[in-house]
Amino acid sequence: MQFSEQWLRSMVNPSLDTAQLGHALTMAGLEVEELTPVAPAFSHVVVAEILEAAKHPDADRLQVCKVKVGEEVLQIVCGASNARVGIKIPCALVGAELPGIQIKQAKVRGVESFGMLCSAKELGIAPEANGILELPADAPVGQDIREYLDLNDSTYTLKLTPNRADCLSILGIARDVVAMTGAPITTPEIAAATISSKLTKAVSLNAAEACPAYYGRVIEGVNAQANTPDWMVRRLERSGIRSISALVDITNYVLLELGQPMHAFDHALLQGDVAVRFANAGEKLALLNDTEVTLKADDLVIADGNGPVALAGVMGGKPTSVTDATQAIFLESAFFTPDVMAGKARRLGLSTDSSYRFERGVDFGNTLNALERATALVLEICGGQAGAVTAVTAQLPVRKQVALRHAYLLSILGIDVSLAQVGQLLTQLGFVYTEANGVFNVSAPSFRFDIAREEDLIEEVARLHGYEHIPALTPVASQGMLVAPEATRSKHWLRDVMVNNGYQEVVTYSFVDASWERDLYGNSQPIALKNPIASNLSVMRSGLWGGLLDALDYNLKRQQTRAMLFELGARYEKGAQGFVETLTLSGLVYGSVQPEQWAAEARAFDFYDAKAHVEALFAQPVHFAVEQHPALHPGQSARIYLGDKAVGWLGKLHPQWQQQYGLTSACYLFELDADAALATQVPAYSEVSKFLPVRRDLAMVVEQSVSAQAMIDAVMNENISQLKQVKLFDVYHGKGVPENKKSLAFLVLMQDTCKTMVDEEVDTIVARILNNWSSKFAASLR
Repeated sequence: MQFSEQWLRSMVNPSLDTAQLGHALTMAGLEVEELTPVAPAFSHVVVAEILEAAKHPDADRLQVCKVKVGEEVLQIVCGASNARVGIKIPCALVGAELPGIQIKQAKVRGVESFGMLCSAKELGIAPEANGILELPADAPVGQDIREYLDLNDSTYTLKLTPNRADCLSILGIARDVVAMTGAPITTPEIAAATISSKLTKAVSLNAAEACPAYYGRVIEGVNAQANTPDWMVRRLERSGIRSISALVDITNYVLLELGQPMHAFDHALLQGDVAVRFANAGEKLALLNDTEVTLKADDLVIADGNGPVALAGVMGGKPTSVTDATQAIFLESAFFTPDVMAGKARRLGLSTDSSYRFERGVDFGNTLNALERATALVLEICGGQAGAVTAVTAQLPVRKQVALRHAYLLSILGIDVSLAQVGQLLTQLGFVYTEANGVFNVSAPSFRFDIAREEDLIEEVARLHGYEHIPALTPVASQGMLVAPEATRSKHWLRDVMVNNGYQEVVTYSFVDASWERDLYGNSQPIALKNPIASNLSVMRSGLWGGLLDALDYNLKRQQTRAMLFELGARYEKGAQGFVETLTLSGLVYGSVQPEQWAAEARAFDFYDAKAHVEALFAQPVHFAVEQHPALHPGQSARIYLGDKAVGWLGKLHPQWQQQYGLTSACYLFELDADAALATQVPAYSEVSKFLPVRRDLAMVVEQSVSAQAMIDAVMNENISQLKQVKLFDVYHGKGVPENKKSLAFLVLMQDTCKTMVDEEVDTIVARILNNWSSKFAASLR
């Protein structure tokens, strides 16, 4: 929001200078992003009139002018092509210091010159200029040019937060200055116009929920070619709006002054009555910016008998816009609800001052006043006769009462603000309240649509009290150490393990493409986002492999032939009690095990490399069961189990997806619940045996389908106290082993903590092992 300081001070003029006012606004939450003087410092420049202009005797492009600067007439040599008798211009007197120029008495080609006729560029009020600045004919000769052009002014640019749309007007900012300083406010006098025309325009509300208030009136006999007053042009330009024509400038002026967007239609170009309705899908509308848009069924429009004539709250239509030939206008002032307006302009690639305000909220209590204010300005500047107001209203928003507990306010702010002070601040804001037992029941005015809960009122008290008056106290807190259970490891430990194994961490979006969920996880009903930021980020991920594969693809396209990637993040699923978020560790390996080097032969990653990395993450033994996953190769896919609980997956990427991603080598993936990997056992003392262990190697012939892990688990579940370890060390197929069978060789380690084991004890244990395997797996000793 950009505005002129003098315009603001015409409503409220606190005893603060320019810098102090800017600081006060910032401290009240209206951050001043930029403060710029309208013109640089200069003096001794006055309004002057050229009385005579004669050709310089020694220069074709110079003129010798007689210039009246008050009671005195000066001779000044001027080279401007537009210098002529009768015009009024700025004249810098001898001794004046302009930006980069010091004016002295001088001879120009032998002719004395006692000053300089100035352009807008030389005064520093325009970047470029073509000739000297011509002033209106009624400019008073001899008046200081800074006073005449209101150059002792500054422009403020506020960086407003979205909730403070009430300050998108001079009136709104003035209200806040009044609340901050207590200075009196002088608002424009607004009175109902005298009705002198019988012309009216009927209005129908066919979308009352989107437009609960619409006011309009016909003003006939206007002079559309009237000049916009200089004071209005200056205020508009210093607010960043270019002057167009008197009628358009008036609507823009009221927009800035009162915060109410308005629009003027050429009455003669409207066909029949006016209707506020939603568009019919496919309707077209030519807008003022010379573009044509195709409307959707949820676009709100102003329409006449021929169809849409304006995109409500965004931009008017070109065919019914006012021109220099306009003789009668239909002036519109309406309230459109923010929920309906939100996003409509952006969808059409538009951004207007009107849509910016309507999307954030406009004061519905000021809609009629804005119409009367604009009417008065039209009659004053363009003349004409005003017709009666057509008013159509429905259910307007209701400002609900909000309770503010004084004790809660003190606990939040941490400062002592008395009940009386709180009441005074609420009164300064224009709020109405009642107070009982330390509780304020507050009703906000119509222009404060951001007051919806107790915290909003606390914020108002804090900012008016002054953020700089809230002391910065060093927090006092207990320095006790946080609980760190021995049975749980830190997430950072997982990251350290992965990095130490050569992995690099990546962070990808939790929002993913629905095709990833369908292809990689067989998830046909993922959690869909209501308002996705992009079509390829439309659902929540139920696994992290999609992001890892996308990162791999990105790197391969940039000539990286090897990758070890991991991500520690959340995955999301639908549960019986709602949505479930699970912390997950996912990894990917691709290419060669070692970077290219001379000391070892190149070897590609295989299933067992990834398996070793997974096992290194767990404090307790895990086992792997052959199961199928949509993303993994059917012959190299395993489910990871910790005890009886499934905690993850491991395997080779399915050839179908390998081909889809254009991978020339095998890619191995794993994914597991991070909480399972973080769980560990509290260390417990166990006696270390001083006696030698006994080793036996057993080679067993079993069916091809028998799992070595199953055989190991079966033996260990016997809970034989002296049995310390059973480990597979060889698998054999071939000569000496029957077809469809295999030989599994196991290392069996036995040890007693009290004595050296004798052969009889060892043979008994071995017999139990062989009996177990024989009965459960039909295994025979080779």
